[in-house]
Amino acid sequence: MAVMLQAKDALEWTYKGEGGVNLVLAYCGKSPDFVGKVLRIQKVPRNGSAYNGHSALTTHECLLWGVLEGLDSEPTREIIEQLYVQQVMCPLLGSKHVDAGIRVLVSREFLEAVENKVLCQRPSRRVHDAKVNPLCDSVLLITDHSIFPHVSGIIKNDFCLSVEIKPKCGFLPILEFIAPENAVKTSISRFEMYQALKMNQGKISHISKYDPLDLFSGSKDRVHNAMKSLLMTPQNNFRVFLNGSLIFGGLGGAADCTTCMVDQAFDYALKQVIRAEDGMHTKYFLELVTESVYKSGLLNRVLEVQKLDIIDIEGAIHLYYDIVSQPCMVCRQKGEKERYASLHSIPREQSLKIVRDYLISATAKDLSMMISFKSRENGDLESSCSTVYLKSTNQIFDYKVAFIDLDMKPLKKMEYYYQLDQQIVSCYVKMKRAAKEVDNRESIKETSQTN
Repeated sequence: MAVMLQAKDALEWTYKGEGGVNLVLAYCGKSPDFVGKVLRIQKVPRNGSAYNGHSALTTHECLLWGVLEGLDSEPTREIIEQLYVQQVMCPLLGSKHVDAGIRVLVSREFLEAVENKVLCQRPSRRVHDAKVNPLCDSVLLITDHSIFPHVSGIIKNDFCLSVEIKPKCGFLPILEFIAPENAVKTSISRFEMYQALKMNQGKISHISKYDPLDLFSGSKDRVHNAMKSLLMTPQNNFRVFLNGSLIFGGLGGAADCTTCMVDQAFDYALKQVIRAEDGMHTKYFLELVTESVYKSGLLNRVLEVQKLDIIDIEGAIHLYYDIVSQPCMVCRQKGEKERYASLHSIPREQSLKIVRDYLISATAKDLSMMISFKSRENGDLESSCSTVYLKSTNQIFDYKVAFIDLDMKPLKKMEYYYQLDQQIVSCYVKMKRAAKEVDNRESIKETSQTN
């Protein structure tokens, strides 16, 4: 797109949310080029130096991604990540459900104006951690999946309800390269174990009952249970929008748990879309989301991509050290070179593929799924979307599914992934051990009192 956004254009963009890497702005102006779109703007750590995106792939990343056309020759990381979505994630998840976006030029004055405008709307912890990168020369323009555009591109006046779900990892790893002390990984989901660490670190105040294994199970009842759990403790895994405006969940932070007051307000907001008696809108909304997730079958595709991780981080980390030509720190720490000798003898091309697939899997484990709904009224003949029937309210809904947050993972994060994995498992095991000791003491106390 030839246009360059200037400082005055910041007035037409409003804060939508953010993740760890990008700030997201929604368009509130009238330009046909931007209606129904959002901007993804790169952030940088507040305690670090800004950079202009011209740090492209490292030497080892060029080796890793050289199998993809043009990916290792682009001058900036931003362009590379867009090509990654086009060439890797679109074929895997389906181009119908992925918008790679287009780059829009921006001035430094625009970025500074945006930073000042949204500062008071951002969660405090996000403000503390990062700021808009003022040295970027372009940002990504993508479809706003929280609204339902008409086929002509003009936003209709109908009410649109959208839900954003961050499913997380939906399978359990195999035991082959997992250390004996970490065997719990093969029976408990990573999400459940991570909850213990987050609680211990004070990042959450309530343990979520959500289990990704339910969502990916293929059982409608288990999918429904997953939805109910996400509603009770949404954290940063569940958000709902009405006509593009957030009505449930956190704005780039985490909504820890749902209070009675929040639940009542949410139920009231759903009146615009779900036809039901007072107090029943939320129940039927969850039925609608469950039915669409189950019917679409798209989580099966996500799971296939996640399962590109075939040997878990405890296996892949060894291949990482071979690729970067460094001594394996894991073998050195554990003193078990013989056990992992088979990994270190894998041919280089195979090692590259396994680590490449692991990083693609990491993208799929961290993506978000957006489902947008619009009630189909009598005489509405639009048929470009899938439909779902909500039996409880006798309503038919058009719905569309899109995948977002498909960021390319840097090769250097392999060490971070391994260290975090070990920290998660260690904390969970200690928590369970402590809980068991408490139970044993209580049992002994009750027995002594009885005697």
